[in-house]
Amino acid sequence: MTLIRQVPLRFAEHAVEAKTHVNLSAVRTDGHCLWIAGDETATVERLTAQGEGYGGHVTFLLADVLPLPGGPDDEVDVEGLARRGPYLWAVGSHSRKRKRIKRKHDDAKAIRRLATVSDEPARRVLARLAVADGPDGLPVIVPEGPAGHRSAVLGDPGLLDLLADDEHLASFLAIPGKDNGLDIEGVAAHGDPDAETLYLGLRGPVLRGWAVVLEIRPREDGPGRLRLDPVDGDSCYRKHALDLGGLGVRDLCPDGDDLLVLAGPSMDLDGPVRVYRWHGAAGADAPGVVRDEELTIELELPFGAGDDHAEGIALLSGGDLLVVYDSPAPARVTRPGSVLADVVALP
Repeated sequence: MTLIRQVPLRFAEHAVEAKTHVNLSAVRTDGHCLWIAGDETATVERLTAQGEGYGGHVTFLLADVLPLPGGPDDEVDVEGLARRGPYLWAVGSHSRKRKRIKRKHDDAKAIRRLATVSDEPARRVLARLAVADGPDGLPVIVPEGPAGHRSAVLGDPGLLDLLADDEHLASFLAIPGKDNGLDIEGVAAHGDPDAETLYLGLRGPVLRGWAVVLEIRPREDGPGRLRLDPVDGDSCYRKHALDLGGLGVRDLCPDGDDLLVLAGPSMDLDGPVRVYRWHGAAGADAPGVVRDEELTIELELPFGAGDDHAEGIALLSGGDLLVVYDSPAPARVTRPGSVLADVVALP
């Protein structure tokens, strides 16, 4: 990996209090701005280029533009962002959650917590967010834009309903995400803004070493609502199995007709972490097994021991790759509210 530079991302005090800046899960570029999500809120953040980094932080509440499946402040766990046409797409992990053990817990409490799994309906969000120019010319998220484009969310049947009988994935729906259960951690958009194809990358499950990407086609189905059109025969989704060397998908980023795939462990492990290139992904017109010359390693990314987990990638205007990290190492948190992201060169 060739590290070109590190850039500070500066967040406002309210985001620091919510620890958004140390729980980054997704990033996408939009001109001079970045759209960023943290995985413990129900918000999307916007930063604007300032000097050598990004600041001018603004928070957008998803509940202001969409009906959410949970409460307005429930954790949506946004794990993927995609920007195309007049829309910003956001996807929640859709995963179940097992309670974690903390150092303060005695053995009896610790073992009880490991038996506690919650359903987390607020995470079942696939949202199309309308973007318009604000008074200062910067992009803002709105219920409806001046051209009539509207924010909308996938209704029933949702993704989990569609996967309930899937021969590969159904048995993983009840398993928590960090246990190799279903866990969506990336989204990329391709095609015409009014007839887009979305690719959803799964951190888990990893099936005998193969990662899974779902291909779907959301369409508007009335004000504020989306449905999924058929992709493959009568099915509203198509599956692709990717040979990522036993790793799961942590993010997806379009690069022309290719997809850059950020790959990392499906379980609660530190590494390895790589960026793959899925060549010609947008031209795949059937379910496929993606391997060999179709899928090449572009980068090996650094990772720490219990920190510095690469969670989001985005292409910058010059062709370099921006990488943001969850649980950043202390050296990345240079001052209160500021965290360093990496800019690396793509081969």
